[in-house]
Amino acid sequence: MRENLYILLVMLLTVPIAGELKFHPFQDDFRISFGTTAFFFLLLWLRPSFVAGVLTGATVVLFRIILDWLSQDVVDVVVSFHMHLPAFFFYATFAGLFSLFRVNLFHHLPLWVGLLGTAAEIGANLVELSFRSSSWDNVLQLSVIGPITAIALIRSFFVLSFFNIIQLRQAKWMEKQQRNRNERVLMLISNLYEESIHLKKTLHQVEDITRECYDLYRKMKEQGADDWIDRYSKQALSIAGQVHEVKKDNQRIYAGLSKLISDQNERDYMPMGELIAMIVRAQEKYARLLGKTIWFESDVAAPYLACHIYTTLSLVNNLVANAVEAIQDKGTVSISASLSESRQWIQFSVADDGPGIQVKDKELLFMPGFTTKYDVSGKPSTGIGLCYVKEVIDNLQGHIEISEEKQERGTLFIIRLPIASLVQKG
Repeated sequence: MRENLYILLVMLLTVPIAGELKFHPFQDDFRISFGTTAFFFLLLWLRPSFVAGVLTGATVVLFRIILDWLSQDVVDVVVSFHMHLPAFFFYATFAGLFSLFRVNLFHHLPLWVGLLGTAAEIGANLVELSFRSSSWDNVLQLSVIGPITAIALIRSFFVLSFFNIIQLRQAKWMEKQQRNRNERVLMLISNLYEESIHLKKTLHQVEDITRECYDLYRKMKEQGADDWIDRYSKQALSIAGQVHEVKKDNQRIYAGLSKLISDQNERDYMPMGELIAMIVRAQEKYARLLGKTIWFESDVAAPYLACHIYTTLSLVNNLVANAVEAIQDKGTVSISASLSESRQWIQFSVADDGPGIQVKDKELLFMPGFTTKYDVSGKPSTGIGLCYVKEVIDNLQGHIEISEEKQERGTLFIIRLPIASLVQKG
C-alpha cells in the first residue's frame, strides 16, 4: 500500500512536468508529450490504475491552468479550463482501458503488454481528439489515426523495453540475494552436520561410560556389604544415572539435527561445480575478513555430478579454510575435483602456497587437539578440524593424505572417497 502511494505521488509530480516537453502533430491544441511516456511507465508499477488516471488528469489540467496564469498577463480561467479539459479525459480513458485490459497481469508476456498499451493510448488519444474536434468525422481519418498509431506503438514498446530492463536487473539482484541467503543456510547446515558427527561420537562414548559405571556399581555390590563399598557403589550408580540423563539430552539434540540433515532428501544434493564455487565464494569473504589477499583457482572435472552437500562442504571447506588461515598475507589456493578412470572414486585436492607443514608434524596432524595455528594472543586453535575430516573420511571408507612431494613451501591435501558414498544414487 505504501509503495502504491509513493508511485502515485511520483506520477502526480512527474507527469504534468513531463507533459510540457511536447510537440503538436496536427498544428492545434492536441499535443504529443513525454507525459504519456511517464504515465504509461508508472502505470506498469501501479495497482489499481483507474483512480490514478483520474487524479493525474485532474492534476495535469490544474498544472496547465496555473502555467497559463503565470505566463500570461490576462488569463480567462474558463477558457483555459475548456482548452485543457480534454487532457483529463485522455489520462482517465488511458487508465480506464489499461485497467479494463488488466495489463499488469501480463508482465510475463511483454509483447501482449506492448500491444495492449498501444491500444489504450490510441483509444485515449481518439477520445481527447473527439473533445477538441467538432465532429467524429474529423477524428476518424487515416491521416489522423495513422500518426497516432505509429507514435503509440513506438512509445509503448520503448517504455516496455525500459521497464523490462529494470525488471531484469531487479530479478538478477533478487536472485543474487536469494543465492547468498541459500549459501549461508547451506554453510550453517554443513557446520551443523559437522557438529552432528561429533555429537554422534559423544553419544557412543556416553553410552560406554554409563555401561562402565553400572558395571562398577554391580561389581562393588557383589564384593560385600561394607559401609564404604555400599556408599561408593551408590555413588557409582548415581554417576551412571546422571550420565544417562546427559545421553538422553544429547539424543534429543541429535534427533533435532537429524531432521535438518537427511541423507534421503534429494535437496541434500547439488552439482559438484556449484558446491566448489560456493566454497570459493565463502572463503573469498573469509580471506577479506582476515585482511588477506588470496587468489582462488578451481578445476572441476565433472561439474554436473550431484554430490551430497553437507559432506562435500564440511570436508573440502575445512581444508580450504585451513589453507586460507595458513597463508600469511597473500597467496593462492587451488581446489580440484576429479573422477578416477574407473569412475569408482572421487578425488578432491586442496593446495596452497603457504609456509607448509614440517615433516615431523604430519604423523600428528590428524590427532585430536593437535594444532600448528595460534591467534595473535598466542592461544591455540581447537585442533579438531582435521581430526573431524579424517574421521568422516574413514567412516566413508576413503582416505586422506598430504603430498610427499619435495617443495619448499605450500601444502597439498588429497582426499579420495568411494563415489557411492558421496554421489546421489540414480
